[in-house]
Amino acid sequence: MAEKSAICVGVINGDTFNTNRMVRMRLARVNVPSINTPEGQHAKEFLESLILPNFITYYVVAIDNYGHSVAEVWVDKTNVNDAMRAAGYREKVTISCATNTEKSISNA
Repeated sequence: MAEKSAICVGVINGDTFNTNRMVRMRLARVNVPSINTPEGQHAKEFLESLILPNFITYYVVAIDNYGHSVAEVWVDKTNVNDAMRAAGYREKVTISCATNTEKSISNA
C-alpha cells in the first residue's frame, strides 16, 4: 500500500486519533485499556506525547468495523505502533486450547 501523510489533530484514546485529512485512525497491532480507566488515560497521554500535533506518515493495513483506517504510523523515523507496544500496549490474541478453553496471550 502507498504511504500517505497527515497531521494528527486530536487523540481519542490510546490507539485512535484524528487527522487533518478528516480520517479517524487506529494503530495496528496495538490494544489499550478502556479510556474510562487510569491505564487507558495513561495510554492516551502517552500517544499524545508521541503524535500530537505532529506530521505523521502512515499506511493503512485494514479498515475496522467502525470504518476507521487501521494503520502503521511514523513520526520522523519512530514507528508509533512499535513505541506503544514497547510501552506494554500489545494486541491480545485469543487462542483455543485442546481442552476447549480460551486463553488471552500477548503477541511478542
